[in-house]
Amino acid sequence: MATMTDTVRVWDPLVRIFHWALVAAFAIAWLTADELQPLHEIAGYIVAGLIAFRVLWGVLGTRYARFTQFLRGPATTARYLSETLHGREARYIGHNPAGAVMIVAMLLTLSGTAFTGWLIADPARQAFLPDLPPIVASAQADEDEYGERGGEREDAIEELHEVFANLMLLLVALHLGGVAFASLRHRENLARAMVTGSKRAPEPGDVD
Repeated sequence: MATMTDTVRVWDPLVRIFHWALVAAFAIAWLTADELQPLHEIAGYIVAGLIAFRVLWGVLGTRYARFTQFLRGPATTARYLSETLHGREARYIGHNPAGAVMIVAMLLTLSGTAFTGWLIADPARQAFLPDLPPIVASAQADEDEYGERGGEREDAIEELHEVFANLMLLLVALHLGGVAFASLRHRENLARAMVTGSKRAPEPGDVD
């Protein structure tokens, strides 16, 4: 049986850099929305680049970075959540099933946020979108501080951008709660592990 001093390297340097760079970029994007538009857009492009990297690294990266290592089926995830409610969930060396679902949800939400932000930055890009249903059909563009924007299409995209951003904020709160809960349950600091890259070595009953 492993002792408390035994550790195993789990998160490679690129995963850790990605994680904290994404935290910083999203925080900057959130804090500069409607205030410092150029910085907001730069942060958004950084977020988009980081997402692209994470998807690639999820296929080609190290063991615990790969999607195939931590993504589980619905049945496994539901069983894990049920066991968590009863206080008998297994400790996972990599991402647990609930954490894996959160990662996918956050990547998808951030992708939607970045894409809608990219459309808003230049209304001409919206011409590549399929025609919207009549309920949100395009209207004549009017002028605002960022150039020709307006109409129902632009309004709908801006609202969707805000929905994605607010949903991401909710997911961040849930993620932090989950990290704190799992850290207490399994007696290890998961935030520190994302800094050092190491976690307590597998013990009997743990899922490697």
